[in-house]
Parts: sequence; structure tokens; C-alpha cells
Amino acid sequence: MKRLFVSIMTLLLTLAVQAEVGKDSINYIDEVVWVVGDEAILRSDIEVARMQAEQEGVKWDGDPDCRIPEQIAVQKLFLNQAVIDSIEVTESEVAQAVDQQINSWIQMIGSQEKLEEYRKQTVTQMRAELHDEFKNREISSRMRKKLVEDVKVTPADVRRYFNDVPQDSLPIIPTTVEVQIITNEPRVPIEEINKVKDELRDYTERVQSGRTSFATLARLYSEDPGSARQGGEMDYIGRGMLDPAFAQVAFNLTDPKKISKIVESEFGFHIIQLIDKRGDKIKCRHILRKPNVPQEAIDRMMARMDSIATELREGKFPFEEGATFISDDKDTRNNKGLMSNVTEAGRTSRFEMKDLPTEIARVVDTLKVGQVSAPFTMINSRGKTTCVIAKLKNRTESHRAKITEDFQVMSNIVLEKERQKVLREWIQKKIKDTYVRMDDRYKGCDFEYDGWVR
Repeated sequence: MKRLFVSIMTLLLTLAVQAEVGKDSINYIDEVVWVVGDEAILRSDIEVARMQAEQEGVKWDGDPDCRIPEQIAVQKLFLNQAVIDSIEVTESEVAQAVDQQINSWIQMIGSQEKLEEYRKQTVTQMRAELHDEFKNREISSRMRKKLVEDVKVTPADVRRYFNDVPQDSLPIIPTTVEVQIITNEPRVPIEEINKVKDELRDYTERVQSGRTSFATLARLYSEDPGSARQGGEMDYIGRGMLDPAFAQVAFNLTDPKKISKIVESEFGFHIIQLIDKRGDKIKCRHILRKPNVPQEAIDRMMARMDSIATELREGKFPFEEGATFISDDKDTRNNKGLMSNVTEAGRTSRFEMKDLPTEIARVVDTLKVGQVSAPFTMINSRGKTTCVIAKLKNRTESHRAKITEDFQVMSNIVLEKERQKVLREWIQKKIKDTYVRMDDRYKGCDFEYDGWVR
């Protein structure tokens, strides 16, 4: 019965549907070319993935016409298992990932206007287009992590691997850096803050008078992209996952018909409406507004940071002292400005250049060890413009791995190999246990995994 349903679904989806893919507006009749379980893979899915890979410079180990649909099919296997295992991501998490990608593009291309011109889309359209892709990517990633969470390696495993691998086959350890930063956010004029508060008071009055709903106003005006499209609604969440000021007010709400006072968090200003409480978790709606930072305020802060950078170079006070007493970045202030890189293997102060925020990596790449940068601006993790001074504390150049110096790196390599082995075995088994149908054009492919062709 299940296969009959899938066949009927495939037939219906394969009927002529006009599709447009990508910025070049390539027109063709869309069709289902693969089915994995109950999930269809359209020709347009493959074309979009191909164009994205080309834009990102992805190199394929094999024929892209075969490897791209296979990669999508493998993701379908993980997504299907994620449904069974009830693995989910929140809209806020998806929106944050999408915004990070868009902000990265903006930094690379120079401005939002240039990005919109290049992609022939508004930022809103980009968010909508990226939403499902990023959501599925994150769910798939979490499913992979769950499948290998119990995989471990011992020091003996690492030494055995190191001794068995020829010296000229040992991995090249990429260049790593340790970076210290001092950050200051430009001061927002009180007029801008009052303007935002007046707008939030107006929203409250409109809801309480019955003229509109909280959800409608959230969709129109909230600057939290993750919850705005859901009418400001957030998933059930514990107190520890929220900004303390936000949590203090939200968890004290008792009447769903009432709206909170204005709350200032590290992200901006909010009003909150209770939906439900369940144990130690709360479900609520909120509207976030962020005061605009005028260019004049940014210029003033950049001038101040330039003076601080000059004093640091002149040795008037150490960078560590400046980070402790001047910086407003809570993640590094108590660590003397030293940035931390949180990886699956744990926390470290070492970063590969690709793992640093783009703006910091671009500046650090030009610095010598001990050198202090000129001030620059970046968008921080809370979506706010901040002014930054960076110092390159240490640089370890790329080199062939050594067991004494790079034991943790080698341990991570061995662990990743074991994880990939477990994932590969899981994928092979899952292919055998899953209904798969593909168009005849793919049956002659040299796939990475066996068992696709039935």
C-alpha cells in the first residue's frame, strides 16, 4: 500500500509544472527524478543544488550529475530518521543561521544594496528562499551527531593511527591563530531609544483596545526574524535559554490577555505576551525592536577606538587590561580579550582562519604576532553593530602533524574517521531498508554508496 501511494504521488508530481530556477531564470518542465521513502527529489532541487555548489566553488569527487542527487538522497535518509527520532530545530535557530549567512554575504560584497542587486532579490526574499534549506541542513546535522554521539577513541587508538600512517601521508595541520579583541558598541541616542519605546507602547495600546492582534503586529514590525513570521511566537523554552532580563519578565506573566511592560535585553527592546506555561518552560509571543544606530555615533566610537589602539601600540597599558576594563563583549572580557573556539572536541583558543568571523579573519590575516589592528566594524552575534580592535596573540604556521605537538588534532582526526565509518555503515543499511526509485538516466551512475539501483 505504501509503495502504491508513493507511485501515485510520483505520477502526480511528475505532471508538467512550469519551474524557474536561479537568477538566470532557466525554464523547463519540472519532474520527479528520485523518490526516497515518501520524499520526492525534483529536477529543480538538483539544479538549484548544482548552481549553489558552482557559486561556492564545490569540487565533486565523481560526476556531479550523479553525486548531487545522491547527496540530496542521503540527506533525505537523515531527515526521515530525524522525524522518527523527533529531532527538531526552532524557528529562532533557523532564522539566526539564515541571518548569519546573509550578514556574511553583506560583509563580503560591501552592502545590503549591492547584495540585493547581485542576487536580484530582496533580503526578505533571500530569507524565505534559504529557510527550508537551512532548517533541513540543521536537522540533518543533528541527526548525524546523534548517530555518532557514543563513538569514542582512546590515546592508544591515536598512537596506533599515527604509527601506521606513513610520515608523508600524515595530515597537514592548517595555520591556526589566537586572537584577542576589544569591542565597544556605539552609544544609541536617547531619542532613538524613546522612539522605539513609543512604538512599543503604541503596539500595546492597539492590542489592548482590540484594534489588532499581537501576532499581526509581530509579523509586521518585530525585528526577530525567527519568530516574526510566526506572529512573534516562540517554542516552549526554559529560563536558562533566554536573556535574563527577558526571562525575568516572561516567567512572571500569568494572564495571556495582558502584555508585559517594555523589556530591554541584549538584543533590543521587547513586549511579551504569555501563551502557555508547561512545567519549567514557557511559550510566549514577543515583538523585538532595535534602536537605529546613526552613522554619527559609529564615527564617534571609531574615533575613540582609534585612540585606544594608539595607546595600546604605545604601551600605555596592556591589551589584556584594556579588554578587561574597556571591552563590552561579555564572551571575551573575562578572558583578557582572548576569543574561544567551541568545537565538538571542546573549547580552545586556537582558530583556523575559516572559523573566525569574516570581519576579524580579514583583519587578522594582515597582522604580525603582537600587532594591534586599526579599529573596524562588524555585526556581532546579537545582530548589533560593534567597533572592534584585534590583536594577533599567536600564529602557528601550517605543518605536517606531530604526535607530541598536535595530539588533540590527531585525536580529532581519528575520531572523525571512526564517526564517518559509523555513518557510512548506517547509510548503507538505511538504503537497503528504504524504498528508492530513480529515473532511468541515473541507473548507470557510479554512486558513492551501493544499493541505490534496484
